[in-house]
Amino acid sequence: MSLQQEVEALKKDKNAVILAHNYQRPEVQDIADFVGDSYGLSVKAKETSADIIVFCGVDFMAETAAILNPDKKVLMPSMEALCPMAMLLGVDELRSIQNSNPAADTVLYVNTHARAKAYADCICTSSNAVEVVSAMDSDSVIFGPDINLAHYVGKRVSKKIISAPKHGFCPTHHLIEPQDVEDARKKHPNAVLAVHPECQPGVQDMADYIGSTAGIIDYTQKSDACEFIIGTENGIIHRLKKLSVDKKFYPACDMTVCPTMKTVTLEKVRDSLWDEKDAVEVPGGVAEKARAAIERMIDIVGKS
Repeated sequence: MSLQQEVEALKKDKNAVILAHNYQRPEVQDIADFVGDSYGLSVKAKETSADIIVFCGVDFMAETAAILNPDKKVLMPSMEALCPMAMLLGVDELRSIQNSNPAADTVLYVNTHARAKAYADCICTSSNAVEVVSAMDSDSVIFGPDINLAHYVGKRVSKKIISAPKHGFCPTHHLIEPQDVEDARKKHPNAVLAVHPECQPGVQDMADYIGSTAGIIDYTQKSDACEFIIGTENGIIHRLKKLSVDKKFYPACDMTVCPTMKTVTLEKVRDSLWDEKDAVEVPGGVAEKARAAIERMIDIVGKS
């Protein structure tokens, strides 16, 4: 029996569902029941009727699934899959910023840990950040932890954006420099540039399209262009090629590989299903508050 067949058999036997982020290894994406961005995975996690959720992503994603499904077991195949950006915003710093700006609503990117989410008025993802921030009642909005996404949102809303922290970013996306884009365009002069809003402002300014991973996928499928330079974690290129076999995709930078995402392997997925260890648990009080902020996001987006 192959490794893939073992996973399929265990999944069926235990009534499990496998969710995988677009940045996962190709073989992990291929075994998943659903592959998507943070928002899509959040919705799927809430909708599933499975008893067990195997979340192939990083820690905050698995936490989100556990928060939305308190009665289900959420397994994290790799406990090394930690998001460095999520670590950059702690509760103490967030509370200090909130105390200094009492009139401001707080919108936190889903790339934060549950304890920080519990102090947010609403959560957002890169696909809906502008919509969520626009829906807040306050004229100023505390937003974090990514300054690059904050820049993207700030250019598209009339509200004042207060970054929390002041210098939070995704190390992988931050690797992409304007020079990388220039070099890629020289190699592929007919290619269209699609980037994630976690990229630096200078890279965003050069883009033909800026959006979440789901947005990039949708854009490339609908575009008349045949070649694309992709400015996000390179794991997405596997999915892009599968969905648009007649088009060509090139990474804006060969270095944009998230090392913690790649700690999830097919073997670890199999082992996770087999022994059901490393279940994600979020304390009840924290989960309840964080759930309200996440569900508010889903409600805002669902009304649009």
